[in-house]
Amino acid sequence: MNETYSAQTEARLRADAAEVVARYPHSRSAIMPLLHLIQSEDGFCSPRGIALVADILGLTKAEVSAVATFYSQYRRHPNGEYNVGVCTNALCAVMGGDIIWDELTEYVGVGHDQTSADGKITLERLECNAGCDYAPVIMVNWEFFDNQTPASAKQIVDDIRAGRDIHPTRGAAKAHTFRETERVLAGFEDGHADEGVSAGEASLRGLKIAREHNWTAPQAQEGEEK
Repeated sequence: MNETYSAQTEARLRADAAEVVARYPHSRSAIMPLLHLIQSEDGFCSPRGIALVADILGLTKAEVSAVATFYSQYRRHPNGEYNVGVCTNALCAVMGGDIIWDELTEYVGVGHDQTSADGKITLERLECNAGCDYAPVIMVNWEFFDNQTPASAKQIVDDIRAGRDIHPTRGAAKAHTFRETERVLAGFEDGHADEGVSAGEASLRGLKIAREHNWTAPQAQEGEEK
């Protein structure tokens, strides 16, 4: 990868960055979405991207790097076209997440935060996908694939390798590439926000039971803080 952007690419990134920065009262607050913008271009927080963000925000490269190295969603080396994250925390683990992880790492031939030779897949062992009601859960570029098995996880990998669309259980109609997703995280809508089901039956079951029994949240008494 070149150490600097071409004039055309830099101009485009600066134009996008100006739109992001304008959303915040203090320019420094834009550092996180701008790092996602860089990942949408380079596939990771590249040295040239960090330098550009620092210049745009009037910060040092060390200040930008401090943020890029703190949060796990920022990559310090090129990510695969699809990030496949397997939850192995608590409920997902006991429901089969550990088995899925073991079989998937062997199947893909890479471990945590490693990318397949063809650049298609980066595997990530996740602490939690916030989808415990559908355990075990896999996330592909932050889209939910619920109630997974070793066989269904391998099918996801096969579809990615074959260039076929993969379809999340909830959310967008298909999982988009890592770079496309990073642009959305930078704050640029892709038109897919209203696709699919956002909350499935398992997530809404408690609400359904409460309504059937006419249960409501306790109301604050007079003089009590709400």
